Amino acid sequence: MSKILRSDETSFSYERERQPMPKIGPWQDQFDALLSSNRGKFGRDRLTLVRIYEELHRLGYEGGYDAVRRYAKSWAKAQGSASEDAYGPLFFPPGGFN
Repeated sequence: MSKILRSDETSFSYERERQPMPKIGPWQDQFDALLSSNRGKFGRDRLTLVRIYEELHRLGYEGGYDAVRRYAKSWAKAQGSASEDAYGPLFFPPGGFN
């Protein structure tokens, strides 16, 4: 707090450069498998993150739901960037799609 008061900055924010995952680490393979199998399903057939958390907890995971949510968000972002790399823009001449 005193750091903010002494500086001329009007706002101060802190962002972690790397999120540690000590409890998810050993369960990462199972978690990735659940997320990837979930990705190929229709919306109504997909598991929610709460259900994925409950499944991991049933298997012995002792971490919290927030860690599962954060990991799923970063996993989805990584998967999305992979599909963005496969995108190729389409160019058509003016006035038609021929």
